[in-house]
Amino acid sequence: MNEAIVVGVNDSPSSEAAMGWAMHRAATLKLPVQLVHAVDDRWAYDSVGYNEWIRESGINFLAAAKDRAAKIEPTVKVTTDLVSGGAGYALGKRSKKAAMVVIGSGHGWAGGSLTDRALQVAAVARCPVAVIGEHDMTNRKGIVVGVDGSEESTQAVAFAAAEADRQGQELTVLHAFLTPEPWVTRGVPRTNYFEVITEEERVVLAETVAGLADKYPDLVVHQVLDTHTRPAEALLAAGATAQLLVVGSRGRGTFKRLLLGSTAHAVLTKLPCPTIIARISPVKHSDESTA
Repeated sequence: MNEAIVVGVNDSPSSEAAMGWAMHRAATLKLPVQLVHAVDDRWAYDSVGYNEWIRESGINFLAAAKDRAAKIEPTVKVTTDLVSGGAGYALGKRSKKAAMVVIGSGHGWAGGSLTDRALQVAAVARCPVAVIGEHDMTNRKGIVVGVDGSEESTQAVAFAAAEADRQGQELTVLHAFLTPEPWVTRGVPRTNYFEVITEEERVVLAETVAGLADKYPDLVVHQVLDTHTRPAEALLAAGATAQLLVVGSRGRGTFKRLLLGSTAHAVLTKLPCPTIIARISPVKHSDESTA
């Protein structure tokens, strides 16, 4: 049995966009869709009837959402699931048996629904997570993937390449990093210091895309090495005209215990286009505790 695309739904415009995006993907891949609506009734007092009213509202909302989904792609099987508690926890739990989790971007202000839902889900999910905003996709083309040499970014490239090949899109593999500021290198011997660093990162980029030509002979791949821009800023700029942006769940930064890397976090808070956090399989880091 094919695993479903799980979609977190609420009454926001970005959630509606996420449902539409998921339905189109499900129709193409011939997958079922499960619409999940979380009723966070932990604050309510059952003695005054709030809990029952909230649940009835949730049931009605899901029924209407299912009807709208069926009109988008009538061939896709759609089921619904009403859950109690936080949306992040509910979707994270269901990600263990999902092909993908799809969620709307919500609002970008601090403490808004983006912080409460999309970031939480992207941090804890066990499968790829697509975060969809209210973007005008007119004249957008190409798939962009960010790399940094980590195992997570290698998985992201594999995912993005498969997507680009399936959709007939060109793939841009972007590796961005800032060379050290002049004050950092004071006292360093006057050698080809910057050239050595750049060449090492160029090798990282080349190794990351190695094998794609053999696996996808018709796929056009662009390798971009940006030594003047921070990774998140470079990805946001590239994603502004892209059809899809793919990033790993975290990179090779210092804080290995973070569930979601700083670059992925920054991209999601300023979402430039539909973005997928391509968590494919767990990666064990040497500094992680086995406790």
